[in-house]
Amino acid sequence: MNNHTCTHCGTVGLMDGFIEDTGEHSRGYARWIEGALERGLFGGAKRMGRPRRQIVAYRCPKCGHLELFATDEV
Repeated sequence: MNNHTCTHCGTVGLMDGFIEDTGEHSRGYARWIEGALERGLFGGAKRMGRPRRQIVAYRCPKCGHLELFATDEV
């Protein structure tokens, strides 16, 4: 736990965690990609040349609310 405060209920002491990505060719974590979702020719997301940031997650032990933050570029 840490001293982060839940924006939903105000509880102090959120639990550290992460969002897992188990999709095909996954690196084991989800990423935030800048810009609106655009689909490519075969339906996949266009993401070339866009900044990517790893997602850090915190969970409130009282209400279960998740707080998500995008870290430095990966």
